[in-house]
Amino acid sequence: MDSYQLVELAAEACDNKKATDIKFIQVDKVSSLADWMLIAGGFTSVQVQAIARSVQDHLQQKANRLPLRSEGINEGKWALLDYGELIVHILQPSERSYYDLEAFWSSGECQDYKNSLESKKD
Repeated sequence: MDSYQLVELAAEACDNKKATDIKFIQVDKVSSLADWMLIAGGFTSVQVQAIARSVQDHLQQKANRLPLRSEGINEGKWALLDYGELIVHILQPSERSYYDLEAFWSSGECQDYKNSLESKKD
């Protein structure tokens, strides 16, 4: 399974828990940190935690992958799941606005998850 398939599985898991504004940014050409960053929103700590669990479960079941490390899940304001080539960020609106990861990684190629789905239908 390549890194793009992994980010698609993670986005699907986020979408299953009604995450908002799911974006993935290809950063492999601008950073050695990872190939992809996935950024998604959750409105409450319970939703952020549920999205993070969904990603963990989905990637374990479909790709036999566990995160190398995770942060912030218990607090639920933001969560980070590091899969090596994929880093998943799930943030409540205030944290997403404050950290503005889309701007930080703006030199990478950004895709909206919904647009990605629509292009596959064509």
